[in-house]
Order: sequence, then C-alpha cells, then structure tokens
Amino acid sequence: MSEKLQKVLAARGLGSRREMESWIAAGRVSVNGRTATLGDRVESGDQLAVDGRPLARRRATHRHILYNKPAGQVCSRDDPEHSDSVFDHLPPLKGQRWVSVGRLDIATTGLLLFTTDGELANGLMHPSRQVEREYACRILGDVNEDVVIRLLTGVELDGVTCRFTDLQPGRGGGANNWYYVVLMQGRNREVRRLWESQGLQVSRLKRVRYGNVFIPSATRAGRYKDLTKQEVRS
Repeated sequence: MSEKLQKVLAARGLGSRREMESWIAAGRVSVNGRTATLGDRVESGDQLAVDGRPLARRRATHRHILYNKPAGQVCSRDDPEHSDSVFDHLPPLKGQRWVSVGRLDIATTGLLLFTTDGELANGLMHPSRQVEREYACRILGDVNEDVVIRLLTGVELDGVTCRFTDLQPGRGGGANNWYYVVLMQGRNREVRRLWESQGLQVSRLKRVRYGNVFIPSATRAGRYKDLTKQEVRS
C-alpha cells in the first residue's frame, strides 16, 4: 500500500510534513535513485534518500517531550532578530529532528510539546482534530459580562470569526485579574488579539494545557520532561 512521500518522511522523524514538502520541492529527496517531486507516493520497499544519504527502512522509535517556555525565546530554528531559540534548550537527537506542536510568540510562556513524529505533530495541530489549548491570561481592564459574551460568541479578526470556547475567572484584584481561556485553534496571536479587540491589554500570557497534557508545577521555566506513556497514548 503506497503512502504520500512527505507523510512517510515525517513519520521517520525528519521533521513536520510541511518541512518535508519543502525538502521535496527543493530536490533534496530521492526515491530509488530518482529525484522526488511533490505528489509522489512510495511503498514500504522503496529506498529513500535525503541529500544523497540513504534512509533506513525501519520505522523510527519516537520521543515526545514537554517544555516550559520562558519569555524571550522564539519558536523558530533560525531567527536573525533573536538568538535564543527553544530548540537550543532541547535534548540532542541523532538522525531525527524535534518538531514543535504549534508555537508561542516571544512574550508568551508555558507549555510547548515537541515530538520526533512529524505525523503526530501534524495531527495534533490540524483544525479538524479540535484539540483544546488552555491559557492563563492576566488582563488589564474591565472584563464585564458583555465582553465575556462577545468573546464566547465570536469576534471577527481579519475576516475570520474567532472565539474562546470557555472563559473562566481566576485570581486577582485591582486593575489586573487572571482568566483562563480555551480555544480550538492556534492562529497567530489569537488569544492576545481577541482580548485586544475588546480594548483590553494582556499583561501576561501562559499556555497551561494542550489537549490532555497539563504543564506540571515541578517543570520550571526553561526545563523539559519526557511525556509518560499514558500522556503519549492520550
């Protein structure tokens, strides 16, 4: 049974499906000695190579970790404007690459998931899977009932209706108060932009949950932990 080439490469732990598509388009991948093209499908007996180096035919053994991102780190491998990348703080790998399950902007802290299984990462990020993301937000301004209703009903951002699927008050007092919000997708700066659409300022933002995985209090900022077998199964 044949499979899409980029799907097979992602499952081997070389990167995300999107990254593999860019490698194929750049002519870096060959199948049975022939330069591959986008749209190619392969079978289990085909010999794959990247940059002329053959890949082992066996499926990779994957690793999955949780990372507590501090403020000031970027989620890209190569950002000319910022030298501190989350990838610089992850455990080294041999023959595989870490794939980030979604991103956080430079000021946002908290839970990031990384895996060597590009297909798993693709599934966790795809909107059709409806995977929940939960954030703790410290908000400067008056969050009244009308604001809550609008944020739960939907606000148009760049022609797309965006909303929180849940919004619960947390601790706080005075001008700053904490709220916990949940959404199903991860558009760029969506949490911040939803609050800002109501004239409110997000003074701190931390992701505390992705799907069934919560950030543990014992994992300090800048540290990682391997996911348990139960977390991986979930």
